Amino acid sequence: MNWAHLHLLMNHIPVLGTLFGLLLLIAGVIARSISLKTAALVVFIVAALAAIPVYLSGEPASEMIEKVPGVVGASINQHEAAAKVALAGVEILGLMALGGLILSQRTRSLSKAVVSTVLVVGIGVTGPMAWTANLGGQIHHPEIRGAAAQASGGETTLPGASPERQDDD
Repeated sequence: MNWAHLHLLMNHIPVLGTLFGLLLLIAGVIARSISLKTAALVVFIVAALAAIPVYLSGEPASEMIEKVPGVVGASINQHEAAAKVALAGVEILGLMALGGLILSQRTRSLSKAVVSTVLVVGIGVTGPMAWTANLGGQIHHPEIRGAAAQASGGETTLPGASPERQDDD
């Protein structure tokens, strides 16, 4: 197993975990179930913890894949930039969820303020997580790069990008 393999294996955990946690939290609010709300907070914490090795394996993985034919360097750069935002968001969400669980142990209930805040942040984080995953998929999957790539006969560059890897270096 190498860094790229590890990155690909683990990257779905924080993305799907954030979405699943959000759906659980919404279900908990609708059903007025403290168990579902608590489960959602735990899922957010797991997603935040899983995001750390995913992020840390990203750079070594990009170094391995950047020279592979068909890989667009601009896609790697976009994915890396989005990953920083998504990581910050999911870590904040995880810390808020942890804080909510700690508070709930003291008060024996989850306050509406904690649940509402985590819900709003969860909604705000789910988008960047999904966008980061989409950009990651575009690195080596020309079929999801959009109509521009398909219209040019399946060319593997993004609009405005040259076929060579575009680095900031």
